[in-house]
Amino acid sequence: MTTKATAAIAANRFGLGARPGELAKIGSPSDWLKQQLQGAPPLLVAADLKSAVQVMEGAAEIAANVRELGGDGREDLKKIAADETDPVAAQQARQQIIANRLPKYFLPIYQADAAARLRNAVATDRPFVERLVHFWSNHFAVSVDKVAVLGLAGCLEREAIRPHVLGNFADMLLAVEKHPAMLQFLDNQLSIGPNSPTARLAKQRQAANPQRRQLGLNENLAREILELHTLGVDGGYTQTDVTNFAKVITGWSLGGGPYQLNRQSDGVRPGAFVFRAAIHEPGAQTVFKKRYAQDGVQQGEAVLRDLALAPQTARHLAVKLARHFIADDPPAAVVERLTQTYLKSGGNLPAVYAALIDSPEAWSDEPAKFKTPTDYLVSLHRGLAIPLPAQAPQAIASLNVLGQQQFRPGSPAGWPDRSADWDGPAAVLKRIELANSLAQRLGNSRDARALSSQLLGDTLTEATRMSVDRAESGMQALTLLLTAPEFMRR
Repeated sequence: MTTKATAAIAANRFGLGARPGELAKIGSPSDWLKQQLQGAPPLLVAADLKSAVQVMEGAAEIAANVRELGGDGREDLKKIAADETDPVAAQQARQQIIANRLPKYFLPIYQADAAARLRNAVATDRPFVERLVHFWSNHFAVSVDKVAVLGLAGCLEREAIRPHVLGNFADMLLAVEKHPAMLQFLDNQLSIGPNSPTARLAKQRQAANPQRRQLGLNENLAREILELHTLGVDGGYTQTDVTNFAKVITGWSLGGGPYQLNRQSDGVRPGAFVFRAAIHEPGAQTVFKKRYAQDGVQQGEAVLRDLALAPQTARHLAVKLARHFIADDPPAAVVERLTQTYLKSGGNLPAVYAALIDSPEAWSDEPAKFKTPTDYLVSLHRGLAIPLPAQAPQAIASLNVLGQQQFRPGSPAGWPDRSADWDGPAAVLKRIELANSLAQRLGNSRDARALSSQLLGDTLTEATRMSVDRAESGMQALTLLLTAPEFMRR
């Protein structure tokens, strides 16, 4: 395989699409990729998100502001209670106010985060690391279908994924599972230990008033951690493991709610992770054949750290990485290589990435993966050297049309990662329409004949080269290049 071919694979398969002139500067493709793993992780901070009027530095700041959305509730209180001093009615009124105002408040924050991650992907000089950020963000997926997550999904990626993408998987796992976006997406703040002090008190009150809402254990987060985040669906855990693990992480909650509707402070920064002993299930629990003594928040942390080092987790993550970078049905040898590297390194992610780069199977000249809409849009803008629209809503609009709205996979399983999920006729037609629209806008300002070699190197097929050369206009040539099979794939 030629150097120009491997350079194109490095930029397009491992990265996010080549930029004009980039392939000639890559040198050793494997060294180029490994160099990107050096240094601090690529963080996004509030300064990157100025396209929205209201953008907070993080989830805690957003949560603190949410508490103010309800005001004092006096005007709305008049509609539901004759006595304005009724604290229960006031709380209900403020709850409704917040519910009505949340989407409008969260929307510009969501749009700013979604646009910032796209802009960073288009502009980054470390596209391999940025692709890894997107990979892990999808692995630990939350979805903005849920209003409470709308303003926090971008925070999860910025605060829990990016800082740990070049670190240890266990640290990323702990950061994600404690993040307010994940806790609220899977309702863990509502999970009450059956024998906790709060549950015992609730039973007493319900005995006096049977109409009171029952409080109980919520297994959502525990199940998804085992099934999706660590061991995998075939990882050997049981329903008893799910239930016991759910008990272990009762009490994993948020300061101030953040939708706590009364004005009383619990002494914890709103939106920050807090362990609430009053709702935690007391006693030791057995999870995945190991007994964990009652030790407050450390009980759950110990389970997560053990899960992170389990051989089943190593294999589950190895399969997903190999599927993402190599093929829908990843080579068994690569999966085994990544699994063993993960276990020997204790979950050191850069070591696993390096093993992936060193795998000969990853450098096949046959582009097996069909680009997702995000991949395709980013590679268009990188390849054409054009910025995204200045306003956040317009910057993310194309992805909504292409069928992959940012942070909205619709389920905890995240977006699918097989070509068959993205290469249907209707989806391809939308890409052709987008490419043609960009080509019309650019006219003859881009030389498709020169770009074809610069963006695809020696992966450019003779069929595509000839079709571009024979195009009747610069616009048509550009459309043909951007819709060529080797540009659509990576």
